[in-house]
Amino acid sequence: MKKTLLTASLVACAAAAFAQGYPSTPPAVSPMPMKPEMTEIWEPEVATVTPAKNLGEAPSDAIILFNGKDLSQWVSAKDGGPAPWKIVNGDYLEVVPKSGDIKTKMKFGDCQLHLEFSAPDKVEGVGQGRGNSGVFFQDRYELQILDSYQNRTYRNGQAGSIYKDHAPLVNPMRSPSEWNVYDVVYTAPRFKPDGRLDSPARITVFLNGVLVQNNTTINGLTLYIGLHHYPEAHGEDVIHLQDHNNATQFRNIWIRRL
Repeated sequence: MKKTLLTASLVACAAAAFAQGYPSTPPAVSPMPMKPEMTEIWEPEVATVTPAKNLGEAPSDAIILFNGKDLSQWVSAKDGGPAPWKIVNGDYLEVVPKSGDIKTKMKFGDCQLHLEFSAPDKVEGVGQGRGNSGVFFQDRYELQILDSYQNRTYRNGQAGSIYKDHAPLVNPMRSPSEWNVYDVVYTAPRFKPDGRLDSPARITVFLNGVLVQNNTTINGLTLYIGLHHYPEAHGEDVIHLQDHNNATQFRNIWIRRL
């Protein structure tokens, strides 16, 4: 009796499914064969950006932060006044030691940054005392700038490192008489509505065309002493260049919002 009831129930379910348009056997021919246009996305059209004629120069949608002519995009990090560093020969920017850091007037989150730097003309010091500076994203997370050409220091403090966080994959530094080039893709951290971290910052860095940070997770606020962490939620913030008492030089700085 139970078997008869079960069979009747299954038949009834199958009949109901078929009546609702849910057959239990595959069709002999697909009711809608795939066509190429079914997987083509046409709108919105991809925005056009004019690339630079020469590699390393700014594309058409870049914001020029320094082109050798003026410091109009920068202010003193100390007091918000005019940036205290000097422009040399209408070509490059040089740190004036002990004058203080500088920061952009504009704030950024996700971005692509191009920056060229060189050690001071006169090579002095060793380790962290030689050509030291840094570029901070969102005023918090430091990509180290250092003369790491034949200059040993702790591996997560040399050029190409996320300072005191991640060492670079390799050391492709040029000599102090040459210019070095950073090309960076930075993804800002995200925070939950209650301020807790949702996803950490990430960074990809090419130094002189060589990959040194590969979509690296930034573990938090750059600290000289202590473990890095995310103490508070924040939004876009400034790009910050460090005065570390060395006459480090910069040129051709531009940025793209992503």
